[in-house]
Amino acid sequence: MARGSRLARLAALGLLGVLTLSGCDMPNNEFWRFGWPEGITEQATEMRQLWTGSVIAALIVGFLVWGLILYSVVAHRKRGDELPRQTAYNLPLEIAYTIAPFIIIAALFFFTVTVQNKVQDRSENPDETIAVNAFKWNWQFVYPDTQGPDGEPVNTVGTSSDIPILVVPTDRKIRFEVASADVIHSFWVPEFLFKLDVIPGNENGRDNVFEVTVRKEGAYVGRCAELCGTYHAYMNFEVRAVSGDDYDAYLQARESGMGTSEALESIGQSGKATTTTPLPLVENKSVNQQQAGG
Repeated sequence: MARGSRLARLAALGLLGVLTLSGCDMPNNEFWRFGWPEGITEQATEMRQLWTGSVIAALIVGFLVWGLILYSVVAHRKRGDELPRQTAYNLPLEIAYTIAPFIIIAALFFFTVTVQNKVQDRSENPDETIAVNAFKWNWQFVYPDTQGPDGEPVNTVGTSSDIPILVVPTDRKIRFEVASADVIHSFWVPEFLFKLDVIPGNENGRDNVFEVTVRKEGAYVGRCAELCGTYHAYMNFEVRAVSGDDYDAYLQARESGMGTSEALESIGQSGKATTTTPLPLVENKSVNQQQAGG
C-alpha cells in the first residue's frame, strides 16, 4: 500500500506540472516552439503558446509513463522460479489512473477553447475593415471605408499576369470579411497561422469573418488553400504589412486615383509582389480576372 501511495503521489505531482505549464506564457525562441512556425499576429502568438504548453504537458505525461514502465521492468524482473506475491487490487493507484486522464483532458479542452475564442473573437469596432472577394481564379481586396475618383471604394483585383497585393497596417485590429463569388475557396496566409474556408452563400460577410492584429511589417505570401478548379494554383496573393502612417498614406494615394503599384511606390514599397510570381499560362488559356460576384 505504501508503494501504491507513492506512485499515486508521483502521478498527482506530474498532473500538477501539466496543469501549471499549460497555463504559463511560453518563451518564443525556436526551441520552445517545437516546430511551430513564428507567426506575425497576436492570434498566432496565442496559438503558439497553446502548442508549446500542450507539447510540454505531453512530454511530462510521457516521461511519467516511461518512468513507471522502466520501474516495473526493473523492480519486477524475474529473480527465480518462485512466483512473486500476487496483488489483486491497488485502490489508490487505480483511482489516480482513472481520474488523472480526465483531468488532463479537461485542462487541455479548457485551454483549447479559450485560445479558440480569442482567435475567433470579433470586436464591435475594429480599426480597419477589408473585404476579400474570392473568385475563379483570383482575388479582389476592397477597402469599404474609402472612396476613389469614381465614387466607388478603393479596391485591388488580381489577374493572370499580376499578383494582387493586400496592404494592411500593423498594430491595428483588422477585420476581414471574406466572400466567394462561385465555389468554395480558402483564404490562407501562412504567417497568420490561420486560414478560413470561404463557402458561397451562407450570408457572405457574416459567417466568413475573422480579425487579426499584425505585429510585424513585411511581405507575406497568401494562397487559396482549397482545391477550387482548374487554375486553383494561380490564386496567389501577397500581404504587404506596413506601418499605420504608411497605410493611411497608401489609401490617400489610392483615393487620389493612383493604382496599387503607384501608391505602394509612393510610400517607399515595391509596386510588385516580392514573395510570389504569376504562373505561366497553360496552352494559352486565359485566366484573366472575372468580376467578383458577377
